[in-house]
Amino acid sequence: MIIFENVSKSFEAYGKTVEAVNDVNLRLEEGKIHGVIGFSGAGKSTLVRCINLLEKPTAGKVILGNTEITSLPEKKLREERKKIGMIFQQFNLFSSRTVFQNIAYPLKHSGMKKNEIKDKVNSLLKLVDLHDKAEAYPSQLSGGQKQRVAIARALANDPKILLSDESTSALDPQTTKSILRLLKELNGKLGITIVVITHEMQVIKEICDNVVVMENGKIVEQGDVFQVFANPVKQITKDFVDSTSNLSMIHELIKDRVPIARLNEGECILKFTYIAHSASEALVSYISRKYNLNVNIIFGNIELIGEYPIGGLVSIVSGASEDITEAIEYLRNKDVEVEVILDARISH
Repeated sequence: MIIFENVSKSFEAYGKTVEAVNDVNLRLEEGKIHGVIGFSGAGKSTLVRCINLLEKPTAGKVILGNTEITSLPEKKLREERKKIGMIFQQFNLFSSRTVFQNIAYPLKHSGMKKNEIKDKVNSLLKLVDLHDKAEAYPSQLSGGQKQRVAIARALANDPKILLSDESTSALDPQTTKSILRLLKELNGKLGITIVVITHEMQVIKEICDNVVVMENGKIVEQGDVFQVFANPVKQITKDFVDSTSNLSMIHELIKDRVPIARLNEGECILKFTYIAHSASEALVSYISRKYNLNVNIIFGNIELIGEYPIGGLVSIVSGASEDITEAIEYLRNKDVEVEVILDARISH
């Protein structure tokens, strides 16, 4: 659906050339929810703005369906842009217009009759669960309601693609969840392709099918969300994955010499990272029995990505050193990643 071929975008700033996007090749499948994640300055917003040519690439091609939009004359480009809706962090609503008027605005020159526009706007209000707010003004709405209005407005021209540029960054966690749930529902109901720009891996985890990780204008990692979470390759991706879990806290606990992380001789702290088919097996109780170990779980983080469980545990394990070694080998053969965080099995 969306194809980037050797796309680059550079800017001149303070007498220097900044490569915001650097030779990107990418294919985003139709009907999926794609996440683009990176820290500030990674190039993610610039990349996504190249989809509707709000930023025109310095080099390369952008292809939507069978149309190379980078080669279109301005008039045809305007028509192509109608197939792409966009929502922003700050909502961008007209404060002097009602909710109804805000949503109707993109239909101004559509050739639709007044009663058709009315029906269209009312159906969009119902879709985003704001049917009772048609005559309200943005100042009378909560942040989540404003974003719902912005989403309805972005859907007015029945776009095939919806771009979400940090659209939940200004919202509280509960409202963020409701907006992400709405986007997922719209993807299911309308079959619309959604591209989500974010700096929060939790957003990716909540709704995306695929993820693209950007750093310094380049794509450093991409793939199915579950696989990227289960097996992050690049350090930046590992950092993002860690940000959604409490498992990495163990390093701080050890550094701060918190009592729960202190070991007696013969003990070690192990971090188990589960992937789909192993998370549902009773592996901890099995290794406790089979290898005569005591496994004290300090904390854990197991949840679902899509329909698959993922996550892990941090545990203090005690027993005979050779038994612990065999248990680790057993777990690794079960596709559980095992990291020895701290080891007191070696006599000093």
